[in-house]
Amino acid sequence: MKKVLTLMLTGVLALSLAACGSDNKDKGSDGKTGEGADSKPSGTVVVYSPHDADPLNAGINMFMEEYPDIDVEIVAAGTGELLNRISAESENPIADVIWGGGADSLAAYKEYFAPYVSANDEFIDEAYKDADDLWIGESPLPMVLFYNKTLIEEAGMEVPESFEDLTDPEWKGKIAYVLPSKSGSAFTQLVTMLFGHGGTEKGWDMVEKLYANLDGKILDSSSKAHKMVADGEFFVGLTLEKAAVQYKDNAAVGFVYPSDGTSAVPDGISLIKNAPNEANAKLFIDYVTSKEFQEAQNKDWGRRPVRSDVTPEGLPALSEIKLVDYDFDWAAKNKEAVIERFNEIMVGE
Repeated sequence: MKKVLTLMLTGVLALSLAACGSDNKDKGSDGKTGEGADSKPSGTVVVYSPHDADPLNAGINMFMEEYPDIDVEIVAAGTGELLNRISAESENPIADVIWGGGADSLAAYKEYFAPYVSANDEFIDEAYKDADDLWIGESPLPMVLFYNKTLIEEAGMEVPESFEDLTDPEWKGKIAYVLPSKSGSAFTQLVTMLFGHGGTEKGWDMVEKLYANLDGKILDSSSKAHKMVADGEFFVGLTLEKAAVQYKDNAAVGFVYPSDGTSAVPDGISLIKNAPNEANAKLFIDYVTSKEFQEAQNKDWGRRPVRSDVTPEGLPALSEIKLVDYDFDWAAKNKEAVIERFNEIMVGE
């Protein structure tokens, strides 16, 4: 059956998708939904998402095939922008669910979310769920160092193995890093470095050295970091594993998990408080955390599954990666202070 995809640019990217198709099926023990075989959910669900276009559209298409009578409207933008929209719209919510964005960023906006225990709760480790069920992890996201092999080899340099390596003067002006106030993933990278270098205060010393090595070059979008490294505009960039693995067929680039410790903060999904289409939002959350969906996103887009019963393809187990002890609550409560201090470093205060 045909699907209709409409694009509108209104400050953010808005996509409206509708589909028609066969009757819904009873998902039973899979845990995708609690709906019976005769139930046919209909209406609309409005999804805010910072995900890249390809996995986002693929995921939405899967949901529409499962629920052909539900129209899906998407607003796609950066995590920070979407969370600010949710805050501004809280008296009269437009969105039903936010799909994506680091759990630490979602945790800072928990007052705008409603608790929900998904149908797949038993398959998701407690480390990837909010204690009050205000966000659910849907894909752990290790941070990596993504590098351009060609540039590094031509310069006679060695591939950086750690965040600390990037403070060496030889990397000055060669690092792609995104402004933490503009990107949820860049904020997570910043906090990861703080936690991985002797605690937050000691960690700031390393961050200051790294910032000096940026040589005034700082990006405003997380998608630019990996793209500009791949295009040869930077030697190395800080980015997400899910972005780096998309270049697996590009021999000119590669990535490493920082030896001084990375994080695996999950992308999360949350039900918006007073969502206009709450029932459909819950169906969407259940589907995103279903086994079928998680397997497809891993196989097709290299996204790491959160479910305990789905083994990631082509990715090392988290147990094989050195992870810092990432404190979600601290990151959420101190987000404004951390960003303010980074901004002070930028202006030399």
